[in-house]
Amino acid sequence: MANEQKPKHSQRAMRYRRVDVADLDRGRRGKHHDLVQGILEELRAAPPGAALEIPLSEVGIELANLRSAVHRASAGSGITIETLADERNFYVWRKDALSQK
Repeated sequence: MANEQKPKHSQRAMRYRRVDVADLDRGRRGKHHDLVQGILEELRAAPPGAALEIPLSEVGIELANLRSAVHRASAGSGITIETLADERNFYVWRKDALSQK
């Protein structure tokens, strides 16, 4: 028995559980999901030509991350938006709601 050899490719114990890919939620739910969903809800309800003014000091994330998250979520929801920012506020509005002057 001391001379028995183990197979070269022995099965290692699995460290991680296996799941079916079909059972996975493939949607993105980032850390700013609730904030961004709230912004999109208000955009849908905003009258044409109105922009949301979002104070950067109150959202707690950097402008670039906020802009990116809002653009990603709006594209996924089929809403075309425009954005603008100054040192204090982030502005977002529906592009189709622009008032032409």
